[in-house]
Amino acid sequence: MKYTYLFIDLSSAIVPLIASFHPSIRFYKEFRAFLPANLISALIFIAWDVIFTEKGIWGFNENFIIGVKLYNLPLEEVLFFFCIPFACVFTYKILPRFWTRSWNNKSEKLVSFLLIIIFFCGGLVFWKRTYTAATFLSFSILLFVFKVVLSQRWLGNFYRVWLILLLPFFIVNGILTGSGLSSPVVWYRDEETMGIRLLTIPAEDFVYGLELIMLTVFFYEWFLTIFQNVPLREPRSHIIRQR
Repeated sequence: MKYTYLFIDLSSAIVPLIASFHPSIRFYKEFRAFLPANLISALIFIAWDVIFTEKGIWGFNENFIIGVKLYNLPLEEVLFFFCIPFACVFTYKILPRFWTRSWNNKSEKLVSFLLIIIFFCGGLVFWKRTYTAATFLSFSILLFVFKVVLSQRWLGNFYRVWLILLLPFFIVNGILTGSGLSSPVVWYRDEETMGIRLLTIPAEDFVYGLELIMLTVFFYEWFLTIFQNVPLREPRSHIIRQR
């Protein structure tokens, strides 16, 4: 049981990692864009995690972790912010190859503004619920910046990928919050949430996960634009001429 959380992390990433080297996918060629993107988003969410764990808003069941900690976070919790985004961005990258139909601009714009308004208002209504307010307000502000300020064009593709990712999300987060287990791997203080759960998953977790992956995709797309005209390495002939 000590390896439960670690197994969840590794099993989430192992298949996408192996598939990244398949000749028809070759996602490994975009690691140089994904890795810094993942690192930035992970550091932001790890800092958030450290603060909320310190305040007792959520915590971890010692029966399901190996006991190695970085400050107040289990090693498995830190790995979560690398393994899960990797699997999700991998899906975000390859899904359009098999599902070519995309949302039109009007539908994407409508969904974006509805999400901004709903979660901003929700954050204000549940202002005294720390997890709810922090998650809802930060997500609505982040989406507003992406949509209105930065005019990101990948949001339509992101939404349809997220609909597919909801299935593995239910499985992974369901287990972490206690589905099929004698007790949850990650527990939450009910006073800091709305108290609404889908199976064992707090409703806030859906927005928290959505925000984590959205932020990672943003930085991933940004680094792709930086590296798209930069070769992976210099041609050997160029190196010889320089010598």
